[in-house]
Amino acid sequence: MKILVTGGAGFIGGNFVHYMLKEHPDYDILCVDKLTYAGNMETLAPVMDNPHFKFVKADIADRDAIFNIFREEKPDIVVNFAAESHVDRSIEDPGIFLKTNILGTQVMMDACREYGITRYHQVSTDEVYGDLPLDRPDLFFTEETPIHTSSPYSASKASADLLVLAYHRTFSLPVTISRCSNNYGPYHFPEKLIPLMIANALNDKPLPVYGTGENVRDWLYVEDHCRAIDLIIHKGKVGEVYNIGGHNEMANIDIVKIICKELGKPESLITYVTDRKGHDMRYAIDPTKIHNELGWLPETMFKDGIKKTIQWYLDNRQWWENIINGEYKDYYKKMYEGR
Repeated sequence: MKILVTGGAGFIGGNFVHYMLKEHPDYDILCVDKLTYAGNMETLAPVMDNPHFKFVKADIADRDAIFNIFREEKPDIVVNFAAESHVDRSIEDPGIFLKTNILGTQVMMDACREYGITRYHQVSTDEVYGDLPLDRPDLFFTEETPIHTSSPYSASKASADLLVLAYHRTFSLPVTISRCSNNYGPYHFPEKLIPLMIANALNDKPLPVYGTGENVRDWLYVEDHCRAIDLIIHKGKVGEVYNIGGHNEMANIDIVKIICKELGKPESLITYVTDRKGHDMRYAIDPTKIHNELGWLPETMFKDGIKKTIQWYLDNRQWWENIINGEYKDYYKKMYEGR
C-alpha cells in the first residue's frame, strides 16, 4: 500500500506521517509539500532515513508536477492535508487560500481520476459550519449542519469540500471528507494559539489574547485525529463526511491560564488585543457518526494532552526556536537538497 500525503511537512500532516509509519510499518508513505512558511522539514527529520518514506517538494496547484508524481509513484490512497490554514493570513491575503485550498484540491482529484486511486480523503475543518452561540451549550455541529463560513479561509475549505463531493457524484471518484475541531500537540507551528503562548511564556513575553478570550474551541489531540483518519481511509464509507471532535471545549483565556500555571508564569503576562475580524465565538463537534460507524472516540482529555504538549515544547526547544529565528527555512537545503 502506498499513501500519498500532501502537506506532510505541516503540523497535522507531519503527525500523520509519523503515525502511519508507526502503525503500518509495511506501508510506503510519499510526502508532497510545497514548504511554505508552515512547512518544516525538521518535522520529518526522524523519518527521513526510513526506507518506506519519501519526500517530494511540490505545489499541489502545479498540475504538471502533481501529474508527474502520480505517473511515477502510482499511489493507492491520497490524503490531502495541504492547505493554507491561518485565518488571520486569509484576511490579509485571500487569494493564496483560494489557489491552494480550491484549485490545488481540483488538481489532486484530476490526477486521481487520471491515474486511479482506491480512496481520496479530504482533510477539512469544523470552521465550514460557522460558529455557535456561547449561551447554547446544547448545540453541536453535525454532518448535516449547513455550511455557513465566516472567513476567506473557511470559505475556501468549504468550497473544496463541495468540489470533492461533486467529483464523487459526477465522476464516481471514491472520496471521503473529515471535518475536525482545533488540533494541538507536537510540531504545532508557533503562530497558533497554544504553541505561541508556550513559546512566549517561556521567554517571558506578553501573551496576546484576542478580545476578552471568551471564544470557545473543541480541542482535539493530534494523534487522536490521525487515528480517526486512519480508520476513515480504511473503513469509511465512500462519499461520506465524518466530523472528528475532541469533546474538550475550552475558552481561549482558560487555556492561556493553564499554560501559565503549568510553566509557573504569572497571569500578568496576558495582554488583551483587538479582536479578529469576524471571529467565531464557539466551535463544538458531535462525533457520534464516526463513533457509531467506525468505533472512534477521542482518547486524550485536554488536561492530559496539554501537559504532554507543553512537555514536548520543553523537550524540543530547538525545533520551535529555529522557526522563531527563521532558521528552519534553511533545513531543507542543509539536510535534503542533493540527497
